[in-house]
Amino acid sequence: MTGVEQDRYEFRDGFPEADAVGRAWADVDFQRAVTAYRFWYPTVSLEGILNGNREVGLTDGKAIGIVAAGPRQVGFTLNSDTPYGSAALDLRDGPMVVELPAGAYIGLLDDHHQRWITDMGIPGPDGGKGGTYVVTPPGYDRDVELDAHVVHSGSFTVLLALRSLPLQGDQDAALAALRAVRVYRLGAHEQTLDFVDTTELDMDNTCLRWEDGLEFWRVLHRVLSDEPLVAEFTPMYGLLADLGIERGGDFAPDRDTAALLERAARAGRDQMLVSAFAGRRADRIAWADRGWEWVGLVEDNGDFRTESGFDLDARERWFIQAIIASPAMFRRQVGGGSLYWLGVRDGAGDFLDGGNHYTLDIPQPVPAKLFWSITVYDAATRSQVRAEQNSAALRSLFELRDLPTDEPLRLHFGPTCPPGAEQRWLQTVPGHGWFVYLRIYGPEQAAFDGSWKPGDFERA
Repeated sequence: MTGVEQDRYEFRDGFPEADAVGRAWADVDFQRAVTAYRFWYPTVSLEGILNGNREVGLTDGKAIGIVAAGPRQVGFTLNSDTPYGSAALDLRDGPMVVELPAGAYIGLLDDHHQRWITDMGIPGPDGGKGGTYVVTPPGYDRDVELDAHVVHSGSFTVLLALRSLPLQGDQDAALAALRAVRVYRLGAHEQTLDFVDTTELDMDNTCLRWEDGLEFWRVLHRVLSDEPLVAEFTPMYGLLADLGIERGGDFAPDRDTAALLERAARAGRDQMLVSAFAGRRADRIAWADRGWEWVGLVEDNGDFRTESGFDLDARERWFIQAIIASPAMFRRQVGGGSLYWLGVRDGAGDFLDGGNHYTLDIPQPVPAKLFWSITVYDAATRSQVRAEQNSAALRSLFELRDLPTDEPLRLHFGPTCPPGAEQRWLQTVPGHGWFVYLRIYGPEQAAFDGSWKPGDFERA
């Protein structure tokens, strides 16, 4: 029997045979569960970010965590280029205000489904000159009597994400700049959120612990029950209802349904990882003669919208390996924002292996008006690789700052450091696949026209 014949359901006189009925419904339930998993993954991933903050004492609506991130902070493609600030804003008691001073800030607000609300700082409407932002909750219809950028959230819980650029390589000054931001409830400007430095804390701001099992669905059910319905997601709520997951109801799957949901979570996660690391779209390729890929596939768009609707593949590819989204993160514009490229294979087309040694040649000068970096991530955790070196990044403002910038730069990756390459080496771990993000901040024309491009990874 061929594969096509195995996929068919037997009918007699136009009606399904008894064994076809059970098989068809089992297939339907599984397909719907996998589709639902892939669509709702950003929601559960956002809850993973907030859960990690709560585990170290950062209460929603009470505190902001600031961090100079490193390998001890597990987070999907977090980097060490700029210190971060993050907080969960709770809008259930009314709007929240963010006062941003003038300075080198990059920030945004995303709702509980990682839908973009607004950019702030350099890519936002204040343009880095400072400004006040008021984010209002669902259903809020009163006037805001404040000279501010007023934005509306579709959820009661909102993620505030800030970055402060470490100009001239001064990370302490960048952390201090984050502390200058003021966040408070509208009408209670004296009760600002507290800042907590989590740089030295082990944290897990991911959904890794949930993503391949029944807990994924339990977390999703809880979030959806706590938040208003998103009208444009209505068909996807219907998929969940067919699986017994309804907003406001109890999550109590029977044994067979629980097993199906667990199987669908594993399949959905694995399919999304295939999309991230073994994509088939031609538009993912950055340079035709290189293995580098664009990380974001929908330009200048925070919600993965196209003229035809949601670009679901681009959305899934992004959120399985990264967090938060905004137009500025995907903007391919000279001098604007940043560019991200993914490196996951060597020059021979093989996935990068933590037990091998590789070199990577970077032509100089790199077309970065501000700075550039390369960061190594563990393929399984999509977080900075954890190795004895305790570093996962080479940055133009830090590790590479004293090296010549007028000659090609050879970087090294592998379990041990080649002689004399201490400033240009990142450690990988045997038995762990890895990938990199190459980032350019303030990209110049050569980053777009092909006159500059990095080499491929080559086995040493």
